[in-house]
Amino acid sequence: MQAFDPERYSRQIRFAPLGADGQARLAAGRVAVVGCGALGSVVALALVRAGVGFVRVIDRDVPELSNLPRQALFDEADVAAGLPKAVAAAVHLRAINSAVTIEPVVADLAAANVGDLLAACDVVVDGTDNFEARFLVNEFCCRAARPWVHGGAIGAEGRVLTIVPGRTACLRCLVPDPPAPGMLPTCETAGIIGPAALVVGAVEAAEAIKVLVGAHDKTAGRMLVCDLWEHVWRTIDLSVLAATGCPTCRGGDFPWLDGRLGGRPTTLCGRDAVQVMPAAGGVDLAALATRLATAGRVSANAWIVRACVEPGIEIAVFADGRAIVSGTRDEARARGIVAKYIGA
Repeated sequence: MQAFDPERYSRQIRFAPLGADGQARLAAGRVAVVGCGALGSVVALALVRAGVGFVRVIDRDVPELSNLPRQALFDEADVAAGLPKAVAAAVHLRAINSAVTIEPVVADLAAANVGDLLAACDVVVDGTDNFEARFLVNEFCCRAARPWVHGGAIGAEGRVLTIVPGRTACLRCLVPDPPAPGMLPTCETAGIIGPAALVVGAVEAAEAIKVLVGAHDKTAGRMLVCDLWEHVWRTIDLSVLAATGCPTCRGGDFPWLDGRLGGRPTTLCGRDAVQVMPAAGGVDLAALATRLATAGRVSANAWIVRACVEPGIEIAVFADGRAIVSGTRDEARARGIVAKYIGA
């Protein structure tokens, strides 16, 4: 197990259910945080401060001013710098705990990369804002027998569920099919208060810590539901669902992993923006920046090229070829803009 500084973690070690052995397990632990927004930034912050040895932060987006009320890792300087969230998060996290290995990954979790990104981690934590990513994580973890922590927050409400494949209900047991667009409230339609994200992210981090030290038996498979506005807290026992299972956790059906579902343009939660996936391969960002300079104002760094190509429309293109079109929620229009200026 990886060594740790006992003085730094002395208060954690004095917590009897953790102790020195538990702290050593954290130091040797490897966690993937999928999404570094409202929930993921809190999770990553808590795990790095707790001394988890390796934290991989996976995120597809860049910080926006409207993120700051609820995304604890970022500040106005990050918005101005225009760095991807994963990269900006890594800078802050390394300053907090230099003994932890932080690996930022600027990518959208997809069937093609989920195995590479999650396989070497002991536990996966959900910081995403969409069901496609959650179903991918669920299917990968069910296939790999990997525990993961699901979480979500909207308004003043939140939920957390630790899933242990083969023992507890999985996400598909709870939600057999992803809801149709517009059927559920989002942070854009219903809003969200920062404390809800802080609470849910903190509970997710605590669940991940319990998984790493082998102390999750009592809470795995029991979903915590909270409403901070009404001050209501309850847990829901999902053992009945676990007993019957679902086509994924009992039948080996993996439609998202197999590429039978997903891959369409995605309207980003809480933003007037659409993500368009690449047709194939990545892009030469330097060459793209030169080409887009003829269309409008361009800013570029090692991870992203941003250009204002039309009045009220900005394209952000990542090295993997993904494009985020800001200024519209029309998926067809976003595809057209990408085709016009990127050629994909």
